[in-house]
Amino acid sequence: MFGCVPVTSNVNGIPYLWTVSVTVGTESIDFGLGFRRIPPVVEMNVRISDAIPEGADTALPVRLVLNGNARTLTYYGGQAVTGADLVGVGIIKVIFDRFSGTLQLLSVIAAPAAEAATSNP
Repeated sequence: MFGCVPVTSNVNGIPYLWTVSVTVGTESIDFGLGFRRIPPVVEMNVRISDAIPEGADTALPVRLVLNGNARTLTYYGGQAVTGADLVGVGIIKVIFDRFSGTLQLLSVIAAPAAEAATSNP
């Protein structure tokens, strides 16, 4: 399905993966990772290399394709991350637990409001 690319990691051994495709379907937006042999439980950094195409239904849940299996990316509590939450390109931090079926977003993805970021108390 996707080509295999070696897993890169930082000095702490946290994998740094990047997306190789984005597919918008009728039920989800899938970001393909071209990696195999991802550990069954791992914290990882994922570079979203390709933005969701213009005109796509960003209300759809986001899934990452890991080891050939698509898993829904969720927030703490189980709410699905949607395409509207991942606008543009950048890096997210997630935890993957194959045993519990968890793929959870750990990073904060919303940028501060421009006026809040520039105001001085």
